[in-house]
Amino acid sequence: MLSRFCTGVNRGEGREQGPDPVAAEIRTDRVDGKRVGVIGMSSESPATTGWTAEIEELRRRGLFRTMPKMEGLPGRTCWVDGNHVINFSSNNYLGLAGHPKVIQAIVDAVQRYGAGSTASRLIAGNCEAHRELEDFIARWKGTEAALAFGSGYQANIGVLSSLTASPDLIVSDELNHASIIDGCRLSRAEVKVYSHLDLNRAEDALKADGFRRKLLVTESVFSMDGDRAPLKELRELCTRRGALLMVDEAHAAGVHGSKGQGLAEELGITPDVQMGTLGKAAGTSGAYVAGRSDLIDLLINKARSLIYTTALPPSVMGGASEALRITASEEGDVRRARLRKNAALFHGLLHSHLRRRPEASHIVPVVIGQSTRTMKISAECLGRGVFAHGIRYPTVPEGTARLRFTLMSDHTDADLRRAAQVLEESLEAVPEES
Repeated sequence: MLSRFCTGVNRGEGREQGPDPVAAEIRTDRVDGKRVGVIGMSSESPATTGWTAEIEELRRRGLFRTMPKMEGLPGRTCWVDGNHVINFSSNNYLGLAGHPKVIQAIVDAVQRYGAGSTASRLIAGNCEAHRELEDFIARWKGTEAALAFGSGYQANIGVLSSLTASPDLIVSDELNHASIIDGCRLSRAEVKVYSHLDLNRAEDALKADGFRRKLLVTESVFSMDGDRAPLKELRELCTRRGALLMVDEAHAAGVHGSKGQGLAEELGITPDVQMGTLGKAAGTSGAYVAGRSDLIDLLINKARSLIYTTALPPSVMGGASEALRITASEEGDVRRARLRKNAALFHGLLHSHLRRRPEASHIVPVVIGQSTRTMKISAECLGRGVFAHGIRYPTVPEGTARLRFTLMSDHTDADLRRAAQVLEESLEAVPEES
């Protein structure tokens, strides 16, 4: 019976094939007597010429993106497009992505649970590895419960679209991550955006009445600037104005806090909703939301980005659990201390190139301005052995394109000094455009 559906498979195997009449028929078809191309083929149509024009416009504006070709284990050095370079473009802040214990935990979980979770968490994908990770996160964060998501993007859109709707108000920092912006849009709540870190504007937005629920959302450490939100003041503001506080700790988890719990713990405040990722300092993949048990119950029942997707593989959960155990251990303390030392040194080396000089951060933006020049300088750095990727609109506002140096605990003093030297050479090699 199966052979009916496999006709032509391996047909004539072992000898050279001529043109396949079936494939030729698929490549073209006739509609109203006219030969047309089939979807997936190279023929032009009004729709495809439209996106071709969009691509050309991106090229003209210096905004066309390609994906660098990475090879080998992630670490302080890596291979990029065939070049062996010092890596300043990874979010692997504690160097855990290549840690032998994390890798072994992933291998052990594959052998125990298999390759994939095979279903949504609400069907047959809720395995022991997921529950163990969530229990650990809740204890580590000091919350009643936690819930794992497939990514930080999924976590943010899931939370915002579950907690708020058309009768509600979201107040959001203007430099919040795209996942927060998209979560606000999906929620259908009214959204008020306040100037970056501006407490007065945030309070003005929260003064509005007539809403069922008000929620203020901010990153703790901002991903493109490395600066910090005034979380203590925002907590007080939200309490005073009857609003929930949601904090995205994606770039603070693992780095800040007594045991890497994040900036909120370091400052002694408790947000109503805490989001963090497992693909940055933890070096694996996925994300989590931590908070009250009824918050987690609500997300399990309403977060579409959790309900309608296959759960992360148990192997990833096993690796993430081990990475967080290291993060919360004495070894994690040592790695955080080295990262702080590297941040202080690198900020000193680049002092004249930093537009804003907040506390030394593991995220160090060197703002260039023009997108085309930024990417040329990035390429120049790569050719000289330093991988510092260019960041352009729409990731950052137009006119603020930059090289974003991200530091790791594994970077040596020599790495940092070399990067500063290469930056100077590359800036000189690529003059400002008129």
